Amino acid sequence: MQKQIIYLDHAATTYVKPEVFEAMKPYFTEEYGNPSSIYSIGRSNRKAVEDARSSVAKSIGAAEPSEIYFTGSGTEADNWAIKGAAMALQKKGKHIITSNIEHPAVMATCEFLQKQGYDITYVKVNEEGLVNPDDVDKAIRPDTILVTIMMANNEIGTIQPIKEIAQVCKKHGVLFHTDAVQAAGNIPIDVKDLGVDLLSVSGHKFYGPKGTGMLYIRKGVKIESLIHGGHQERNRRAGTENVPGIVGFAKALELANENMEAHYKKLKSLRDKALKGITERIPYVRVNGSMEKRLPGNLNLSFRFVEGESVLLMLDMKGIKASSGSACTSGSLDPSHVLLAIGLPHEIAHGSLRLSFGEINTEEDVDYLIDSLDEIISKLRNMSPLYEDFTKGV
Repeated sequence: MQKQIIYLDHAATTYVKPEVFEAMKPYFTEEYGNPSSIYSIGRSNRKAVEDARSSVAKSIGAAEPSEIYFTGSGTEADNWAIKGAAMALQKKGKHIITSNIEHPAVMATCEFLQKQGYDITYVKVNEEGLVNPDDVDKAIRPDTILVTIMMANNEIGTIQPIKEIAQVCKKHGVLFHTDAVQAAGNIPIDVKDLGVDLLSVSGHKFYGPKGTGMLYIRKGVKIESLIHGGHQERNRRAGTENVPGIVGFAKALELANENMEAHYKKLKSLRDKALKGITERIPYVRVNGSMEKRLPGNLNLSFRFVEGESVLLMLDMKGIKASSGSACTSGSLDPSHVLLAIGLPHEIAHGSLRLSFGEINTEEDVDYLIDSLDEIISKLRNMSPLYEDFTKGV
């Protein structure tokens, strides 16, 4: 009998919290004015946007609200940070450094710039998915204009040494951007303490609305605009502001910061319970990524002798929603570039499962997950010639 839906893909997206939805509602109906208009319902919307900007600045420790620029997504924020810096600094150089486990929003942007004549260096990670700041230091050249390293990986949950990498970049006078899409709402972010120049966030990862994002641009940093048109966002990002989305984004981030300690504790407890139960019941399981430096709700596992897609489909039949990696690459049949980067062979990388826990999950959900996975992996392995050969010692 299929259980009710158990959602374990919060790294892909979250639901909108009721408090966030309530904060947004008036700006769809009564407060519908254009923030650029000078009459009263326009001015009230302008105030809502600026109040949201102040709230977001406070949430991430920005020095001034004017350092916050609202975007339509985390992907847009990543594109703007990287392309904007590349265009603004091309006379200084055309060398950019990133890691080999970045989100497609960063990887594809770097690939685009490479076709435009930029030189991209991909710093390798270790077997736990961690970037060594010394490797970044060694990769910097006189023509290096930007380093972009994600704060936390979307697939294996690894949290990077961002503060240390920022110090390396500062020493060389190189701009540093971090994609904090997975980190925001899960771990504290203080841009002043971290020392980053540019930071990207997406609202739908922490119980805010989809189609909302933010780019932090430290005061004094000059980057080119990505979208041209009107004078919105202080002439740096054209387009009529998504007022309900911006209000919802700010409210969700505010709530995430207020509840972060309890949120972290709960998700880590559920993750650790799942890991213990799965590894005790199922043999030949590998945990991918660092357990010490990891997002609280992330668990990435590889099951030998099975295909990850089969596991996902059978979990879905039992009402459990999970993934094998980034939602942005879910249409690809290739194994995860992140898992290959940490040294997994193709056949094991293909058997990966990403579980990302959220506030709606319970210990009962975890018990059901463990029972379901035990049954599913056993059934799939019994059908696998590779597993049969392995058990016979062939």
